[in-house]
Amino acid sequence: MNNETSTPKAASVHAPHAPLTDYYATEQDRQAYLRNIFDNTAADYDCIEGMLALGSGSRYRRQALIRGGLREGMKVLDVGVGTGLVAAQACILTGNAALVTGVDPSPGMMAASKLPDTMVLIEGRAESLPFPDNHFDFLSMGYALRHISDLGAAFAEFERVLKPGGRLCLLEITRPHSRLGRWLLKNYMRGVIPLLTRFVSRQKDTTTIWRYFWDSIEACASPEQVVATLSGAGLTQARRHLELGMFSEYQAIKVVPGQTI
Repeated sequence: MNNETSTPKAASVHAPHAPLTDYYATEQDRQAYLRNIFDNTAADYDCIEGMLALGSGSRYRRQALIRGGLREGMKVLDVGVGTGLVAAQACILTGNAALVTGVDPSPGMMAASKLPDTMVLIEGRAESLPFPDNHFDFLSMGYALRHISDLGAAFAEFERVLKPGGRLCLLEITRPHSRLGRWLLKNYMRGVIPLLTRFVSRQKDTTTIWRYFWDSIEACASPEQVVATLSGAGLTQARRHLELGMFSEYQAIKVVPGQTI
């Protein structure tokens, strides 16, 4: 494991990646494509994700949130909540599921979640969060950064809804540096997992989504660009913590009035 604290030397970016034309034709088509495929595969998502594992299970998510600064009693927003795999750990750590709110553009994914009834789930997008300013102590996002259409707009929204001094922790899978590591992960996600889904999946799109996941990882903005864009949104102490050479945890804090970045 290691920590990387970066100054914003790299140019900030908007879209995490160029349109992946094997799946949708233009950037404008991305939102509709993602909502459709996530809705269609929601029933299978947790089962297949459990097979993918690779250290990103419940224990890892819980430890990542702790490293990001999540503590008991904090009011949490989980962006891209999906089926609630990160939010479930936030509910445990806060000690009260009513303190945790999840937002996601896919109603199908949220409907497939097994979260406590007291937790609030709202349909919405990272680039336009349906919450007031200065509302949350902590913001999390699990493996959804590469699906965001405009990182600059999303990070500005994250900064807006966090209270001064509020923290964020964004989890993402990053391409390994080594050629062997990239080859192994690519073949596992584009070959092994899609093959296994044929035996357990109830939806034809489930095979496609796991191939898409690798392609979106491969094309995603670099860690340096992500950190630079967080800083460009007015967040301070933006940095990346890396686990197992591929699990990136982007951490940052909202500036307290009177504090300089």
